Amino acid sequence: MSKKLSEMSLEELWQLFPIVLTEHQDCWADWYAQEEGLLKRSLPRSAKISHIGSTAIHAIRAKPIIDILVEVPQACSLWTVKDILENCGYLCMAQSANRISFNKGYTENGFAERVFHLHLRIMGDHDEIYFRDALNERPDIASQYEALKLSLWKKYEHDRDGYTHAKSDFIRKHTNAAKLRYKNGKEER
Repeated sequence: MSKKLSEMSLEELWQLFPIVLTEHQDCWADWYAQEEGLLKRSLPRSAKISHIGSTAIHAIRAKPIIDILVEVPQACSLWTVKDILENCGYLCMAQSANRISFNKGYTENGFAERVFHLHLRIMGDHDEIYFRDALNERPDIASQYEALKLSLWKKYEHDRDGYTHAKSDFIRKHTNAAKLRYKNGKEER
């Protein structure tokens, strides 16, 4: 009998769920849209839902995991929304006072056909949108990001924290530049 995910060490989880980068798939937008529909039927009307992460960036390789950002107004209880998301099949992975992270599609046998990471935040806490939009507007930067990810892939195949950390300077640089560009252009994200 195999272990439950909750009984596995981080190293065992990273072995079961390695980093895999695949060519961009048109179905990712459909998977997001279908999940967004489920979320809209379940979440408060004031919630804002966005497709973020590499699957939302056109034409670059990505982990086939759909990242979703859910923002709720300050007056909305994150803990109430957490309960709703858990009833939608999401598993809480980490939480702090202003952020809660969820996964869906992880099984004791590996990835399900569709896998989601959901980031629950207070409205306006969304640097990922700046990064997504910047890379979609600048294919040259998107290509640089793809090259960075490919260079890190095998080194960090079984170390998600190391992989994420190794990309952080690039992400921070281009996110900050995008925030300045949109602010100077008075364009709000």
